[in-house]
Amino acid sequence: MFIALAKPGVDTTGSSSLRLPAWRWLFPLAALHAALMVPLSLLALFHGWTAVQLASPAAHAREMLFGFALAVVAGYLLGPVPRRQLVVLVALWLVGRLGVLDWPGAIVASLADGAFAVWVAARLVPRFLTAKKWRNRLLSPLLGMLCLLALVTLTWRYLDDMPTTAPLMHQSVLWLVLLMTFMGGRVIAPAINGYLMQARRQAGAGVQPRIEGALIVLLGLAPFLMLWAPLRPLAALLVLAAGVLVLWRIRGWQPNQCGDRPDLQVLVLGYAWIAIGLFLLARSWWAPQHASTALHAFTVGALGTLASSIMLRHVILRAKQRPEREWSALPLAGLFAVAAVLRLWAIEAGSTWLALLWASALSWSLGWLLVAWRLQAWLRWGDRASATARTRQT
Repeated sequence: MFIALAKPGVDTTGSSSLRLPAWRWLFPLAALHAALMVPLSLLALFHGWTAVQLASPAAHAREMLFGFALAVVAGYLLGPVPRRQLVVLVALWLVGRLGVLDWPGAIVASLADGAFAVWVAARLVPRFLTAKKWRNRLLSPLLGMLCLLALVTLTWRYLDDMPTTAPLMHQSVLWLVLLMTFMGGRVIAPAINGYLMQARRQAGAGVQPRIEGALIVLLGLAPFLMLWAPLRPLAALLVLAAGVLVLWRIRGWQPNQCGDRPDLQVLVLGYAWIAIGLFLLARSWWAPQHASTALHAFTVGALGTLASSIMLRHVILRAKQRPEREWSALPLAGLFAVAAVLRLWAIEAGSTWLALLWASALSWSLGWLLVAWRLQAWLRWGDRASATARTRQT
């Protein structure tokens, strides 16, 4: 049902002059954006570089969540888009990214950024309202919430620092965690199932709807409970239980049976990063400490590993090739793991914290540059294969 509703990347061969899959442009652009923005944020935050308005954790977080992550989600879920509309959509996103620059046209960039979020919400939110299962309908309010937060947080560029800044960014990350938990499971389960059926003639655990439903409830309640300090220990118990369920779900997928499929194991590793982040988040809510430690487990470890793997897998499958042919799966998992571990370590590292941050940023950026390169390689391969097929037909 999820795939049928989303129709991600449906091939439009035969009408390619009129429609293009949104991921064709948004995936490579998002990868380049991710590679660039983290070093720029460090320059602004710690080296006084005033050319970009990223000199606060909130500004950095907003750009990564609603610039990078929202573009990846839009590219995956929008499916085929009329070419002219896709040009406008990508132009809005590109102009919106200029909002981080210190220049007179920043208001225009903010309007474009807001228009991009509204356009994505208008296309995606109604689509999932028609789902028969409540778990699939979840995507409508979830995507709507993320797009709404993308609009609300734009006001920070024109207002002084607001007391709601940190809580809203935490909320944004938590809703993104729920989205990654849901969509990651919908990608990993059929991928492993298909492999087990083909290689071993055995059915896998599948989506595990009861566990998925429980995760939706737990991760859907926790962001609301954490807003009131007396209920934060209860929210910690909910995310702790969710972390255990994520690991139990992974166990059911039997990743140990996929030893010759590093692409599938890397997907599972990205999902495991969600559990790590949930455990760290439960600790930070139960015994209050710096919450960014847990949040970066999600945004660096989980988002980096899952997003890069899903993007590459998606493009390779659309090129009618096998994802296991992609040699970069393990190097990418290593780069994002190093970036996440260094970022988590930096909080407790004493005088070496800034060096660790830069090492983490370098690992992250190298990973996304590699993703951008491999995406372009597969896109060119698919174009050549399509051109050859059309030539043979004529």
